[in-house]
Amino acid sequence: MNNQQHNVISTDFLFQPYTVKKLTLSSRIIMSPMARAFSPDGVPGPDVAAYYRRRAEHGVGLIITEGATIEHPSASSEPRIPHMYGEAALQGWAEVVKQVHEAGGKIFPQILHMGIVRPSGSEPHPEAASLSPSGLDIEGNQVSTPMTEEEIATVIQAYADAAANAQSIGFDGIELHGAHGFLIDQFFWKTTNIRTDRYGGDLEKRTQFAVELVKAVRAAVGPDFPIAMRISQWKMNDYHARLFDTPEQLEQFLRLLVDAGVDIFHCSTRRFWEPEFEGSELGFAGWVRKLSGQTTITVGSVGMPDEPEAGADKATHPGMSELMKRYEQQEFDLVAVGRALLGDPAWAAKIREGRVSDIQAFTPEALATLN
Repeated sequence: MNNQQHNVISTDFLFQPYTVKKLTLSSRIIMSPMARAFSPDGVPGPDVAAYYRRRAEHGVGLIITEGATIEHPSASSEPRIPHMYGEAALQGWAEVVKQVHEAGGKIFPQILHMGIVRPSGSEPHPEAASLSPSGLDIEGNQVSTPMTEEEIATVIQAYADAAANAQSIGFDGIELHGAHGFLIDQFFWKTTNIRTDRYGGDLEKRTQFAVELVKAVRAAVGPDFPIAMRISQWKMNDYHARLFDTPEQLEQFLRLLVDAGVDIFHCSTRRFWEPEFEGSELGFAGWVRKLSGQTTITVGSVGMPDEPEAGADKATHPGMSELMKRYEQQEFDLVAVGRALLGDPAWAAKIREGRVSDIQAFTPEALATLN
């Protein structure tokens, strides 16, 4: 990325407050959820609280935590992924919330179930079968039995319980992980959902699971607690996968989720500046905001330098000028930053102060030691 662009392009918009429902954020910079698996037995400790506090201290308005699992035996593939249930885990999260609030930030947990992307036999419950809407893996191969309606109801209730747990210990809202081929997204995607009951078929029916889930969460937390959902076209195994081929399909999908109770859409793309549909420069977030009218978060290589990605073409990053242009065109309300904030907890403050040359670079090799 051209560092000079950071110096000549105003980033003041990133540091303006923003209100959704009754929640006011001090800045428009969001910390994107990024798994680290630093919570032994699913319990976040003081190190996790300190990790998130450091980002809030330096100007991040809203932290969306790494994914925290619902209470279901096959929700997680790793015993160090945090839970959003159980007394010990909730006490740990309560301290995380306290530390972030003391630093002036707000915080949502991202709540998830991995579904069939969880490898069979994974800890902490190797005996539990991984769930899939139709028993298909994300390549479309038959690997298990389809979820029963009883299993679907159990999972939906577990999501509602996790959201209620988060609210009870002081979180400011919640995010549902509906992207990247995880369980909710597996219902959206016709490659992994070939059900013939009310949860499968056309796009509206494939959205029914999420609609019922969001309604259950809304009933559990009440009308004023913000509910976000992370959505994406791409999957972990396929950057070119598409849920929607047209804006009309996307609009139908969004309307169902808004009517169910989603307040915020977190629009996950690899590169925030890339057009989503032919014939328009609008990115994914721009289309979502235009069609839904809801608070929209853009994300995708914000703050990262030019780099090749595994199995992908090299991208030339347009820099902060492109982010500013798209903000002025009202493509999004909030900006999520991932790897740049992993690499440097003070990224937001350094951007605000024009100290771009002082930003610490993120390297995958250093992931285990990042704090």
